[in-house]
This record gives sequence, C-alpha cells and structure tokens, in this order.
Amino acid sequence: MAADLEIALLRVFVTAVRAGSISRAASALGQTQPALSQQMRRLERVVGHPLLHRSPSGVTPTRAGEELLPYAERILSLSAQALTETGRALTGRCGVGLLEDVAVSHLPQVLADLARLHPGATLEVLSLSCETVRAAYHAGRVQLVLDEVPDLPSPPRWTVRRPLVWVSGQGVDVTADPLPVILFSGACFWRTAVLETMERSGRRWRVAFESNSLAGVLAAVRSGLGVAALMPANLEPAMDCHDTGALPALPDVELGLARHPVSEGDPLVDAVEATLRRTI
Repeated sequence: MAADLEIALLRVFVTAVRAGSISRAASALGQTQPALSQQMRRLERVVGHPLLHRSPSGVTPTRAGEELLPYAERILSLSAQALTETGRALTGRCGVGLLEDVAVSHLPQVLADLARLHPGATLEVLSLSCETVRAAYHAGRVQLVLDEVPDLPSPPRWTVRRPLVWVSGQGVDVTADPLPVILFSGACFWRTAVLETMERSGRRWRVAFESNSLAGVLAAVRSGLGVAALMPANLEPAMDCHDTGALPALPDVELGLARHPVSEGDPLVDAVEATLRRTI
C-alpha cells in the first residue's frame, strides 16, 4: 500500500523552506530543533528523496523539495480552508494585488481553490506595477495588496520575512571573476539588495542581464547567463541553488499586506486575507 503524506510533516517542511532555517522553523512551530529534524527525516523517507540542502547558513529545497513544495502548500491550504469554510457560503467580490514574485507561485492556485469552494464569490488577482495597483486600491477595485512593505499603498496589517537565495542555471561558474549577475531593472528592493550585497563583499562583478519582470529574470537564469537573487518558491527543478559559502549572504525580504478600510467586516475579504496569511 502506498504511503500517505502526513499534513503535520508537510507543515514542518513548508515552514522550514519559508524560514530558511531549521531552528527558525522549530521556533515558529513551538518545537525543538531535534524533533523537527526527526520529522523532516520521516517525510524524506516517505518521499524517497532528500528534500532540504543543509548548510551553516540555513536550508534550501533540493530538486525533489522544489517539486514537492507547491503540492505541500496547496494541501495545507486546502486542509485549512476545508476546516474553516465548509458549510459557509461566501458571496461578493474581492480584488487582490500581488507582487509578481508571489503571483507566479502557488498563491493564485490557492485563491482559485477558495473561489471554487464559494461559487457565488468573484475573485480578481492583479499583478501589475506598484503605481497601477496603488491606483486600483484607492479606486476600490482592489481590497487587498500583498507586496514588499515599502511599496504598499497603506500601512501593513501584518508582515512576514522571507529569505533570498542565489540561483543559477546548471553549470554556471560562481567563482568567475568578475561574477555575472542577473538583476531586476528599475528601482526595487531586489536590485538594491543585490547591489549593496555585492559592494559590501568586495568581489568583482558585472551585470550580465536585466529585466523588469520575473519571467525575464527566470529566462536569463535558465540560459546560464549568471546568478540571480530569488525567493526559494521561485526556483525551478533545472536551477542550482548556491549557499553563502560560494557567494555573499543576501538579506531577507519583508512582505506585508495592506487592506482597504472600506472592506472591514466583509466576510469574503476576511476569508481571502486569512488564506493569504496562512499561505505566505
């Protein structure tokens, strides 16, 4: 008989990837580090593959971990939705503005699952420029915005920190001098974080490729043009993740959620916000 994936073990795995550290994940879940490590080993035995790369700087998902991650996050989200939304019919409309780097991950699928549970509700997900999302927020088209904290249209209701990791296509020489770096163009946290990190490191580097979209950055990474700073959730199976032994340590990203004041007390917006907070 095939083994089942235990939700508790999937929660440990997802929390470890999000936190970028076994110790931080143990603290977040109220467990000891040895207990959490033991649960991770149980999950790896069930899956049949190592799921985490472990290094002194923290953990990142292996290729098998990258493949499991979206399924694990969706299972956790569906479980939570089933417990809280079953028997409660939600109606109305909710617009959500998402940072592109989370919009291309599992979040849209999670929101689609929520919409399927409530056929009388309408959800709209926008991934546009900060200025466009800000205008939609003030016009009432968007009730929730999940973005980098400095780019939110109003003070955040809550925030969360997520790690950045160095990523490249297979076979890229991270010891090259100068190091080829792939950047997001325009003013944004990602670009500033990479530039400041490289300047502090004292290492020689050059801009190999720039794009104003995540799709463009990912294409350059796949093509082996250099290294880029990404969130672990955006890694693809054919990409290599590099620890800070080979490259300088990157800062965390602080994401936050802004909610339009007129949506307070709206049950649908409440449910969407709760889903975003659980998932992110």
